[in-house]
Amino acid sequence: MKNIFKHSILLAIIFASVFPTAAQMQTFPLQSVKLTNGAFKNAQDVDLKYILALNTDKLLAPYLIDAGLALKAERYGNWESSGLDGHIGGHYLSALAMMYASTKNAELKSRLDYMISELARCQAKNGNGYVGGIPQGKVFWERIHKGDIDGSSFGLNNTWVPLYNIHKLFAGLRDAYQFTNNKQALKVFIGLGDWFADLIKPLSDEQIQIMLRTEHGGMNEVFADLYEITKDKKYLQIAEKISHKAILNPLIQKQDKLTGLHANTQIPKVIGFEKIAQLNGNKDWSDAAVYFWNNLTQKRSVAFGGNSVREHFNPTNDFSKMLESNQGPETCNSYNMLRLSKALFLDKNDLQYLDFYEKTLYNHILSSQHPTHGGFVYFTPIRPNHYRVYSQPETSMWCCVGSGIENHTKYGELIYSHNQQDLFVNLFIPSELNWADRDIKLTQKTQFPFSNFSEMIVNLKQSKNFKIGIRFPKWTSQMKVSVNGVNQKFTAKSSEYILLSRKWKNGDKILVELPMKTHLEYLPDSSNWAAIMHGPIVLAAKTDTTNLDGLFADDSRMGHEAKGKLYPLETAVALVDDNKNYLNKIKTINPKKLEFSFSNLTLIPFFELHDARYQMYFQTMNSEEFTKNTEKFKNYESQILALEANTVDKINCGEQQPEVDHNYKGEKSDSGYEEGHFWRNTKAFISYQLSNKNLEGKFIEISVLDKFKTENMAFLLNEKPLEILSNENKIIKLKIPDSENLTKNLVLKISANNGVYSPRIHQIRLTIKP
Repeated sequence: MKNIFKHSILLAIIFASVFPTAAQMQTFPLQSVKLTNGAFKNAQDVDLKYILALNTDKLLAPYLIDAGLALKAERYGNWESSGLDGHIGGHYLSALAMMYASTKNAELKSRLDYMISELARCQAKNGNGYVGGIPQGKVFWERIHKGDIDGSSFGLNNTWVPLYNIHKLFAGLRDAYQFTNNKQALKVFIGLGDWFADLIKPLSDEQIQIMLRTEHGGMNEVFADLYEITKDKKYLQIAEKISHKAILNPLIQKQDKLTGLHANTQIPKVIGFEKIAQLNGNKDWSDAAVYFWNNLTQKRSVAFGGNSVREHFNPTNDFSKMLESNQGPETCNSYNMLRLSKALFLDKNDLQYLDFYEKTLYNHILSSQHPTHGGFVYFTPIRPNHYRVYSQPETSMWCCVGSGIENHTKYGELIYSHNQQDLFVNLFIPSELNWADRDIKLTQKTQFPFSNFSEMIVNLKQSKNFKIGIRFPKWTSQMKVSVNGVNQKFTAKSSEYILLSRKWKNGDKILVELPMKTHLEYLPDSSNWAAIMHGPIVLAAKTDTTNLDGLFADDSRMGHEAKGKLYPLETAVALVDDNKNYLNKIKTINPKKLEFSFSNLTLIPFFELHDARYQMYFQTMNSEEFTKNTEKFKNYESQILALEANTVDKINCGEQQPEVDHNYKGEKSDSGYEEGHFWRNTKAFISYQLSNKNLEGKFIEISVLDKFKTENMAFLLNEKPLEILSNENKIIKLKIPDSENLTKNLVLKISANNGVYSPRIHQIRLTIKP
């Protein structure tokens, strides 16, 4: 009887079982996971070359300038010398640290140690713990310390996102310590943290919240990290104090106040809310992070995982502006959404976070780097027949270059995870895991997604009991698992783990089969635009290779924007079927390459599509709807294209990049979003610099959202009064004096008179004709 009982238990253990939750999850160090081949290994190798192509002394130059030390090389241009000086240097520290942890490349460690020593030298010269590259940093921070604060969405005292900038250095110092155990990095990190603590000490909570209106990255997160490292409670208190309540409180109340906000400004704040909640046990803050994540992933994200149009959250019920724009989802957003997804997965043990993580990793992050010569993508348009632009090491210093050099260093961070005893396989990427503490090795061999199979080989010095959990992805319903050729029974469902519990021996083989189906994923606004997916992979079609202006970016301020000709939307291919059998139109060409076709298009994985215009979203409709929609788009686009043909330059007021690009300055100014329009007003003045290309601009049109009296406003161009031609239908038309037509750079100053606010200004256009 005793032996029968033992035998029954043994059989129960051998069978695979469901594992929806687990003891607290932990990641493996990057040093423990080695990529072996495939697209991710290639991306890591290409990123390594890009990282090594950058010059450390050029990246350090802004810090040396601020500290008053002699330069060893002139700083980079582009964003690194136009206000965000030093921000790439912080990202570079993180990239060096994580790539070194992933590859053990000695040159990376040498560069990292050198940069940290130089930053320490700058910190010592400054004498108060501060080190930074922000232009005129000492003057700027002294104003903040005295409570002289004028904050807007991206300008703090007319300085371009200084807190966002210095956050990159904070994060880089943290990563240098955590990934490479650089003790000097920790010392500089703590010194910088203490300087910031002294900086804000005289400020009231209200003043701090005003300061936080301006984009500030994950400042609350890095102070929570400082607390976690040092256990000094003052850092956790600062983390709580510098958490932006205007964003946090609506999320706690489960109120969606996100439409119109600058997207990547908000995501790092929420990562901080979640981090702080893990440390102080504040459930409301963690619930706020979950609500935010659910809102973005279910209501605001497109098929490849990205979100935002022109860097802002669009309305959840209308993605039309994103479909029209050449500025689709920003890669930085997905960089941060992966960080938030990872944090929530580790906190909640919920595999829905991995489903989103996987989709975004393959379709946005992997696709955002050119797979041969390198270069990173800022905007990924979903507009049919448009394209992306790639950075170059010497010309491009955008935010998405900073996050880009990090993105491809850390692919090993979540392929596997573990609790105290057991191992979990989360992603199907060829790799080798070395769990040194448990003396367990696992080799994963797969060609996924080009194959439905993944083989895992267990390597042990001696047999031992533990569990291996295999993630059951959301996108498949017929998963199969065998161990040493024996099929395993399980009751697990999608977004759960299949748990294999047994006494493992050296050489045991697990074979996982992951059948994938082709399906449509519609935009969240319930429109008829759909992406074609195969399993978790977005399929898209190369449509053209003409007019790829600026495909490889120059050093211009907006070089990251694909400014080539917009091809009319009515020329986009649609899925047309009167019986709504749209999937029947899609035929398999080569399953081993994931090649499909319909109409005259060949569909391939989007992460393999480069150097071309493409179509990722397709309208689904019957033949009658197709005829009507084609005519509608044709009429609409003819009006838009005529307006653009008459425009020499334009500014979308209240949007970060257009305003920075046009050298925005102002006082007593607010910005916002209402009724589908961004806007900016002022009770003092605002000014912009317009570019009169080819000296064609003769008139200025200012679109406003409110009625106003002309005596309450004044308009100056290069300090000379402008004549108001008309003020009708909330459009002010101004004539440029003939004497200014010969000037390429036109500075427009708009002043509010008589102590009243100006109307909310939506857009400014420099035009050829009135």
